[in-house]
Amino acid sequence: MNLRLQLFELEDQRWFPHVIRQGMLDFLRFMITKLHAYEAALPLLQELLARTNQKHITDLCSGAGGGIETIQQDLSRRTGQQIRITLSDLYPNLEAYRYLQKQSHGSIDFIPQPVDATNVPGTITGVRTIFSSFHHFPPNVAKQILQDAADKRAPIGIFEGAQKSWVEMILLWLAFPIVIVLVTPFIRPFKLSRLFFTYIIPLIPFGIIWDGTVSLLRIYTPTHLRQMLQQVQAPNYTWRTGRVGNRPGKHVIYLIGYPTDTYNQQL
Repeated sequence: MNLRLQLFELEDQRWFPHVIRQGMLDFLRFMITKLHAYEAALPLLQELLARTNQKHITDLCSGAGGGIETIQQDLSRRTGQQIRITLSDLYPNLEAYRYLQKQSHGSIDFIPQPVDATNVPGTITGVRTIFSSFHHFPPNVAKQILQDAADKRAPIGIFEGAQKSWVEMILLWLAFPIVIVLVTPFIRPFKLSRLFFTYIIPLIPFGIIWDGTVSLLRIYTPTHLRQMLQQVQAPNYTWRTGRVGNRPGKHVIYLIGYPTDTYNQQL
């Protein structure tokens, strides 16, 4: 699937009910975490941390923090060091962030104020990451995010948990309605509203299928990303993009970048 369409996702709309958006994001966080969807990206993240001598990740566009808990645990185990992750978003999901902070015993914290990924304050440090969110941005805004990282000499890793294929689209339509019905009672923290809008008035399943379909169509392929990078002014900065993972549910499209001069100093 090489095309990219800038369609609209329901969760991006200001008018979209928060309770439905929250239910959709909770499902996404649950599935990404249980499936270890970003497992194939861990070596890339480990490399990015090592190249830039960092033990701290600032996650941008965190949404509900999908998969962050297992990523923090797995990275800490792989590196033999305690990796800290700070969550942030233009519209911070404070309830989800507090839950993750408690679950991680403080290894995951968050910035309660809005953070704009196109203009990250200089006081915010660490390796920048964006999981499952870069596709939300049209090309001009996506380019601004990359340019801001390059201008501020900040390492960045962008990851989309998909191969972007028609097979994934078919599975989304055929399998996900069943999966949503089966797993919803096990999503934590427990909410009656999530049950109501899944089983009584199924707005959450509808939103998940719609946004999932649009997300696949909006995801940038490595070819799209390479074309975008040609418009980013980034001297002494290294970029790499591609696909990793070879099992269903484990495919990841990635883009990583880091200041080359920082890496050379470490060498």
